[in-house]
Amino acid sequence: MSKTEYYRKILRTLADWDSFLLKESGLPGPRANLELVNVVADEGTEAQFKHFLTFDERSAPRNSQLEFLAVCGVVGMGQLLVQGNSGALEILRASASDSRWRVREGVAMALQRLGEADMERLLSEMAKWSRGNFLEMRAAAASLCEPKLLKRKEHSKETLLILDRITTSISSAKHRNNDAFKALRNGLGYCWSVAVAANPEVGMSMMEHWFSTQDKDIRWIMRENLKKKRLERVDVAWVHDWQLRLARNEF
Repeated sequence: MSKTEYYRKILRTLADWDSFLLKESGLPGPRANLELVNVVADEGTEAQFKHFLTFDERSAPRNSQLEFLAVCGVVGMGQLLVQGNSGALEILRASASDSRWRVREGVAMALQRLGEADMERLLSEMAKWSRGNFLEMRAAAASLCEPKLLKRKEHSKETLLILDRITTSISSAKHRNNDAFKALRNGLGYCWSVAVAANPEVGMSMMEHWFSTQDKDIRWIMRENLKKKRLERVDVAWVHDWQLRLARNEF
């Protein structure tokens, strides 16, 4: 029996899930139990998810066991969204700005559930989030830049356009010395490579546009993406050429 099957079987026998979830959470520690998070999202109810979301930043601080319940709540909202509960989207957008990075990762996981069911809707919604605050932009990029969601060229192209819009926003950002901006920058440090690998015909030229920027944060983002093996698998010569040119400021 797999872990997923085991968790599913156990949860179906329990009236109150909290104690079991806390015991199996993996927190405090380096890695939360994401297998269990996904089973909870599959098996839980709206009432349970809303209960988990009551564990806010004050009552369930970062890396505490109770934070795990909050993560389960936001990923559960993604399942409700797939089932047609449009109100879940507003909750997810608010949670995208949570101070706890695991909760923010849970938002991306929740949105990817929507993407698997209706990628066009996810793209439409993330186009709106890409005009929001730094953490909403980060959630848009992280949710879209998942290889399993970018199998179709039209989806990867639209994702690249959203990334380009977000990167343009960075170029005009004035207040950068805060955790929200740093989270966005770090996220974009891998997101571009995922989208470009899915659609190199469009994506490589879009990346090249940003190689000539003098913006130090965008240059960092582009250099980080060029380190990703997924881009080397697309065109190793292109990657190495641009790494060398950027190092020499030749563009």
